[in-house]
Amino acid sequence: MDLRSVTVRFVSSPLKAPFTSHLQKVTRREALIIEVMDHEGRVGYGEADPFSSPWYSEETIETCRHILADFLIPILLKHSFSEPAELEHLWQAVRGNHMAKSGLSQAIWDLYAKQQGVYIGSLFGAKRKQVEAGAVITAKDPVQAVEQIGRLLETGYKRFKVKLSRDHDLQLLSGIRSYFPELPLMADANSDYSLSDIDHLRILDQFHLMMIEQPLAYNDLVDHALLQKEMKTPICLDESICSYQDAKSAMRLGSCQILTMKMARVGGWSTALKIHKLCLDNGMPLWCGGMIEFGIAKAHNIALASLEGFTLPGDLFASSHYWTNDLIEPEITVRQGLIIVPKGPGIGFKINHATLQAMTEHKRTFHKG
Repeated sequence: MDLRSVTVRFVSSPLKAPFTSHLQKVTRREALIIEVMDHEGRVGYGEADPFSSPWYSEETIETCRHILADFLIPILLKHSFSEPAELEHLWQAVRGNHMAKSGLSQAIWDLYAKQQGVYIGSLFGAKRKQVEAGAVITAKDPVQAVEQIGRLLETGYKRFKVKLSRDHDLQLLSGIRSYFPELPLMADANSDYSLSDIDHLRILDQFHLMMIEQPLAYNDLVDHALLQKEMKTPICLDESICSYQDAKSAMRLGSCQILTMKMARVGGWSTALKIHKLCLDNGMPLWCGGMIEFGIAKAHNIALASLEGFTLPGDLFASSHYWTNDLIEPEITVRQGLIIVPKGPGIGFKINHATLQAMTEHKRTFHKG
């Protein structure tokens, strides 16, 4: 792949409604949009989605921009390579920084698929024509949560995830179950519990949740294995799975019964595909998580979720859920709980350049040579 340039744009936009967990309230989203151009003028697009502060992961927008500008992009433009699968080896001297790697590798894979004239998902054997969408409920008040669920049910979302903390979990889940006793419901704890809460967590079994996501420490595998033995509710790991080795260790330890895949968290397509195969080979249920992304990252996630083995609805919102205007066109829509998988080359969506320009606060272009 003979590259001509790489452009990194810093974009920012307010959310239509705040995204709230016990760790952070997000009202405005920032991201780095990465454009990789070849000598024929084709452009591949990726999106790096760390948050402004390190509440979800160690990476932030500023650290991501630094790693891209001073390490990953110079290495990329200095070396020649024939296909994106070589990026993992190319960047082996840069440890961690998965969101920076994911954003840049997304752009390379998008460009590669466009050069081949195929949809990016088809490069990896994707055959699904539509994927199931799940919704995230951030209200702490049961009445507000029930109202949110009622509105989203009209669109047909296939499952609902509520944000939990020790302060309001029983009240929230009791309120939801009193209105929706059979609703496909899961909970995301964002590491708010510890092993000392085992007796309390056992009580959550009564709510017949599909899963509880990341109840214990964000970097733990061992305590989750101990907790899973004590709970009927399946544990799903998110923040603990940052690599193929993490996923493999979690399976051997019995730390969880379900995995959520966030491409950004594991470093991009290559590692995501390795973990996907590991889950397929071991019969581990898998679903595609989200990062409150703009449409470019969401388009990559739709392609990922269209692979065999993603057996549960993912965090795949319609564009209009968070954004007045998204960066892609047509915008992503959810109908009867389903998102149509596009067919065009690359990510399958066009870029809304007017919106991209309007959201861009600054940009920097790196040229080969």
